[in-house]
Amino acid sequence: MILLDGKKTAADIKEEIALEVTALKNKGSKTPHLAAIIVGNNGASITYVNAKVKACERVGFESTLIRLPEAISETDLLNEIEILNVNNDIDGFIVQLPLPKHIDEQKVIMAVDPNKDVDGFHPTNVGKMALNLPTFISATPFGILELLDRYNVETSGKHVVVLGRSHIVGSPMSILLSQKRKVGNATVTMCHSRTKNLKEITLQADIIVAAIGIPEFVKADMVKENATIIDVGITRVADTSKKSGFRLIGDVAFNEVASKSEFITPVPGGVGPMTIAMLLKNTLLACKRNNA
Repeated sequence: MILLDGKKTAADIKEEIALEVTALKNKGSKTPHLAAIIVGNNGASITYVNAKVKACERVGFESTLIRLPEAISETDLLNEIEILNVNNDIDGFIVQLPLPKHIDEQKVIMAVDPNKDVDGFHPTNVGKMALNLPTFISATPFGILELLDRYNVETSGKHVVVLGRSHIVGSPMSILLSQKRKVGNATVTMCHSRTKNLKEITLQADIIVAAIGIPEFVKADMVKENATIIDVGITRVADTSKKSGFRLIGDVAFNEVASKSEFITPVPGGVGPMTIAMLLKNTLLACKRNNA
């Protein structure tokens, strides 16, 4: 069993980006600048955005964090987005999800300039991704592709089963892995809450991408020998033995599945760190494109 170490791989990618940023600065080129909008006081969102800001500092990016009150109107939030859209100093920005219930997330995503949409959520970028055109691939699927690539996990001709059909992970992952690309050329089955005979399907999988949001859903009896397991899920569960009072677990029952796997991502330390690294990669790409 080989652990797909997202923490180490993300650190390697950040080091590569930092060297590129230094080279850009030495040439007198613009320093990449990432902005983030966060609405309200969702603890997990604040932790995640702070990690993004810290990652920007580490690679030499400039970063701007815009914190807005929970009660902000949709109109005022859209105005804040438009300010970032027209600010030439900002290369890319994200609006941290989830948003308060009174705000239409889809309307917010549509309002972001596709050329600055480093999250890769805008329909223009999703469409380009589906057509295998150059674009921003959303950070989590992008991170999974990179992890598979750097560990030389063979995907061509393999049967991939994707658990979950979200617009952020499941759906784009199923498209990307079936495309004609270096990490791709797979036969992909997407499963979801209405899928029948799920265990029969997962037992055929050479690679399982678990993004279903149910803690330890994937058990050993659902996995064939020497499968590759990508665990995207992350859930906090109470644990009094931990200083924080909780521990993080994925969608895969790691301890029982690991022994059957050829490759497997841990939780935490697998897909999560890769997501932030690829957001930085998208921001560097945006800077180069917008300032070419």
